[in-house]
Amino acid sequence: MKNTFPHIGLIVFAFTFLISLSSCDDTLTGSEIDNRYIPPTDVKYSEHIQPIFDFKCNSSGCHDGSSSETSVILTSWALTTANPLIVFPGSPDNSILVWAIEGQNGAEVMPPYTYPVTPINESQRNGIKTWIAEGAKNN
Repeated sequence: MKNTFPHIGLIVFAFTFLISLSSCDDTLTGSEIDNRYIPPTDVKYSEHIQPIFDFKCNSSGCHDGSSSETSVILTSWALTTANPLIVFPGSPDNSILVWAIEGQNGAEVMPPYTYPVTPINESQRNGIKTWIAEGAKNN
């Protein structure tokens, strides 16, 4: 008997594969972000810094470019480092980003305590400062 559906196995495989992909969720929770290890040196933007920005700064629309309230956009390395006043590579003490996350020089602490996520913790602040001190590299 001739098989009227010669590619049924391929169709079933493709359907199963697509279902399995859609069930993957790489979104980190606040607790996972807050408990992630950030090394004291060799801080990586993509691995350590961008996930903090995504969860703490971009998730509510504050620094994702959709809000007209701020010109600071933290959705990518290029946008984060576009203004050397915001991120001054090699000098965290001269970076407005550090002033904001520490509430220095009259800056409001970011994210604000009224924000729906917890503020940036000490490990995250140190990681951001180290990343800037190491040259704010796109790594």
